Amino acid sequence: MPSPAPPATPALTAPAAAPPPGSATGAVSPDTAGAATAEAASPGPPRAARSSHSVNSAVSAAVSFARRTATLALLLALIPVTAAVMVTGTVIGAPVSLLARGPWRQTRFTGFALLYLLADLAGLVLATVSFLRDPFANPAARRRRQATAFGVLARLLSLLRRAAERVFRLSVDITPTIPPRGSAHRAPLLVLVRHAGLGDSFLLLQILLTEAGLLPHTVLKGVLRADPCLDVLLGRVPHRFLPPASGTSADGIATLAAGLRPGDALVLFPEGGNFTPRRHRRAIAALRRRGLWRRAERASHLHYVLPPRDGGALAALAAAPTADVVFVTHAGLDIMDSPRSAWSALPLERPVQAHWWRVPAAEVPPGEEARSEWLLAQWERVDRWTAAHAVPQTPHV
Repeated sequence: MPSPAPPATPALTAPAAAPPPGSATGAVSPDTAGAATAEAASPGPPRAARSSHSVNSAVSAAVSFARRTATLALLLALIPVTAAVMVTGTVIGAPVSLLARGPWRQTRFTGFALLYLLADLAGLVLATVSFLRDPFANPAARRRRQATAFGVLARLLSLLRRAAERVFRLSVDITPTIPPRGSAHRAPLLVLVRHAGLGDSFLLLQILLTEAGLLPHTVLKGVLRADPCLDVLLGRVPHRFLPPASGTSADGIATLAAGLRPGDALVLFPEGGNFTPRRHRRAIAALRRRGLWRRAERASHLHYVLPPRDGGALAALAAAPTADVVFVTHAGLDIMDSPRSAWSALPLERPVQAHWWRVPAAEVPPGEEARSEWLLAQWERVDRWTAAHAVPQTPHV
């Protein structure tokens, strides 16, 4: 962080002697006088910069409106189509499922998809009601809408988790036990998570919101804006969609991290995507092309995780030096790395296991190079835990 400016030197009681006429210090050129007059008359950013900012804001608002209108129309069209597919698939597949005592996969999948779409629509309705009841643009109104958005997200994600527990037999075992809500130690957190399996990010957000009592600041792929409910609700809470519309990803993450307060958690997925053997090979090849031979060698010994892309994590650590760091890994969802594998794996036969550990801010090493090595060492620990708890179907190298 930049150091504060030194305090101004107090003015002396006696005025300074006037410089002699015609001297360099006493002469005021017309250009200097004009600049001083302009500076005094127009404080703040230049008019051109303000105009450009206004244009960019208007364009961004227009793009958001067009995107949300299109995705809402698609959502409304998908609900009756999904309902029809569910009924048709259930009727056609019923004889086979009854005779073979099958898992009724077509009914489970389409039924859950229909519930998801209806939950999405309900979230949009609640977000609209929240805005109509408090449509003001002042900071207090924005804070109220943010609190409402967090509450709606918590309720919708809890609803989907309860449905997944019934429909897909989802259960989660977490070690160690999550501290109770309102516990005394409430430092801001940087939560670095292994990314593997369908739905792992939603499950994590639900646990942070409802079980840990934290307010997640999320960094997500821009493609998730295709979900109109997420687009609207996450637009009211601290977030970053990647890639950003302007600036770099690291700058956006740093800005998000700098705003963390006690009880907040910035969630990052350092791998940048779900683990697959192909992505693992490509990540190591990329490290070698950049001449990072030692890092590539260490990454080649990671069997269940991708080597972390530490640019965003390092930016967050630098911007939030008082934040503790939490590492999260899991096993069970990682057997589903595609819709086809999810069709075969669901309903689940084993509980999802999740494990986490916390590193106090004081134990995070200083310096970017040391932190990069430390992050890779922590990710090696993530890989070891995952290897010890993975099932045979888990993708690995």
